[in-house]
This record gives sequence, structure tokens and C-alpha cells, in this order.
Amino acid sequence: GEWRMRFAWRAAGLIGVGGMAAGALCAVQSPQWPFARPAGASAWQRAFASWPSALSGTAMCEGGAHKARIISGKAVAEAIKAEVREGTERLRREHGVQPGLAVVLVGNRTDSSTYVRMKQKMATEIGFLSIDRHFPDDVSEAELLACVRELNDDPRVHGILVQLPLPSHVDEHRVVSSIKVSKDVDGFSAENIGNLALRGGVPPLAVPCTPAGCVELLQRANIDVRGKEAVVLGRSNIVGMPVAHLLQSMDATVTVCHSRTKDIAAHVRRADIVIAAIGKPEFVKGDWLKPGAVVIDVGINSKEDPSAKRGYRLVGDVDYESALTVAGAITPVPGGVGPMTIVMLMRNTLNLARHSIGLD
Repeated sequence: GEWRMRFAWRAAGLIGVGGMAAGALCAVQSPQWPFARPAGASAWQRAFASWPSALSGTAMCEGGAHKARIISGKAVAEAIKAEVREGTERLRREHGVQPGLAVVLVGNRTDSSTYVRMKQKMATEIGFLSIDRHFPDDVSEAELLACVRELNDDPRVHGILVQLPLPSHVDEHRVVSSIKVSKDVDGFSAENIGNLALRGGVPPLAVPCTPAGCVELLQRANIDVRGKEAVVLGRSNIVGMPVAHLLQSMDATVTVCHSRTKDIAAHVRRADIVIAAIGKPEFVKGDWLKPGAVVIDVGINSKEDPSAKRGYRLVGDVDYESALTVAGAITPVPGGVGPMTIVMLMRNTLNLARHSIGLD
């Protein structure tokens, strides 16, 4: 009915192409996520124009052997970045609001520091206000909680991200849970995750970034999820469980495999869609895959490689070379899911800024 479509339009921009709504999250009757009203014709047209660029490569390789199409996260991320920049400019022009993203970093871990710099760089390029709070490793839990309270009360800030992991003497759950739901840019609060899991009701204010990026890649590659067998490898709160909820909302039949699952290969062999987020390098072999399956590889692992300049190379949770000759479409590592995570964080920030002034 009408209220269902209002929910669908309110969810537009949380996930989907140029404002595609997570319709099943909002209990709309469409079996596939429906299109929502576009925010502007140019953004809408660009969204459709970007679909073909999400898939590259050919269906055949030398000698006539099958070769999967490559789902390019880089291409999709660039399209979304342009959409978010345009939405940011419009919000500033029409409402005088500049989206603000605050990042809290503890210590000097190379991986965390690099990731935070990438977030801050993109936020600045898009036109966000970027706020940085950096603490030493020996920061107290009380100091971190006070920092989050300050950012919760700062009207310039629409999204707060505490970079994990935190030092062992700090209760991560307590710190992250202290972020206001209205500023929970990572979408990890109990309220956001609960609303994500429920059929019907109020949609979440933000959807976890990596799962949202996985689904966005499927959408932009024009892959129909409805009625398909989807296998998710991994049950983490960050990727596995949220992406399983999202796929269920799109009417996929979802199986979640984990460390206690018996014969994981047998589950993978019947999957039309595989989401690999298990944290084990090249765990999924090509001969596990159903011919023509779509593979979204979330993993990013280091593998020793004396021929590489740094002595190692990055690989996913899927054995890419063997999967390439079986899968119908696959994301590479690097260049697949990785670029999507940060750009979905930017989209969440823009959505929270809109929500802060009552815009759906």
C-alpha cells in the first residue's frame, strides 16, 4: 500500500542504484528491490550509465575456455562517489548543511592509520566536513567515552566512526555502543541491525558498509537475486550476518556457513551466489563452484610472493585463478569489494545528514 511505498522511498539511498530502495527491508511487495524516486535526473541517468561498467572482461578466454566476467568495484565506487558528491552539493545549496564525518583513531597501527587516511581523503574530496580525533595507545576508556559524547553533541557531526580494533584495556562494545543511533555511520548499533533484520517496520538509518557494498555490486551488475541460492561464508557481525539479512530481504534463499559447518564445499557447490567473508586466503576452490555462479570475494589476505616488490601480494578468500574458469561473474582482489566499503561510508554519512534535518 501507500505506507509501504513511503517506507521504500525513505530507504532510498541507504542501498541501491542512484536511490534504489531496500524494498524488502521495508516490507514492500516487490520481489526485487524497487526503484525509488530519483533525487535528480543527472544522477539517475549516471546510475544507469554505470551499470555496464560494473562488468568487464569476456565470457571466453584463449582457446575457447570459459572465463568469468569481472565485477569492478573500482568502477562502481567511482560512480557512487560522483553521486554522493552531487548529493552533498545539493544539500549545501538547498539547505545550508554540510555533512560531517568524525573518525576516532587510537594508536598507530599501520593498517588502521592507512584506512583512516583514505576515509578522510575521500570525505574531503566529496565536500564533507572531516573531523579527526587521534589518541595514543594508552588512552583511557573514560577519555574515549568523553570524546564520543562530545561528538554526539556536536551539531556539525552527522556520522561518528571509531576505528577498530581498540587496545585490549578498552571495552570496544561500550565505546561503540555510546555512539548515538542517529550518528551510527557504520550501521552497527543494535537498533540499526535490529531494523535491518526485521521484515517490515522502520528501515535502518545506516546499513553496514561492506555488506551494503556487496549488494550494490550485485545490483549494478544487474544480477537477479530473487529465488537464488546464496551461500555466505562467515557469520561476523561486520559482514556475514548483515549481508545474509540483506540477501534474504531480496528473496534469496540464504545459507550461512561458519567454522563449525560440515562439508562447506558441498554447500558452496549448490550456490548461485557466493559471498566469501571467512578470512582464509584462497579458501574457496574453483571446483567447489557451481558453473556460472556469481562470486563476491570480501576477503583480503597477504600471501608470500618473492616475485612481488613487497614480498607478498593480496589475495581474497577465493582461489581467483581456478574460480575464473568456472564462475559466471567474480570480484577481483584487490579492486572488488575493497573500494566499495569507504564509498558506502560516505553514502551513509550523507544519508544521516539528510535525516538530521528531516529529509527522507
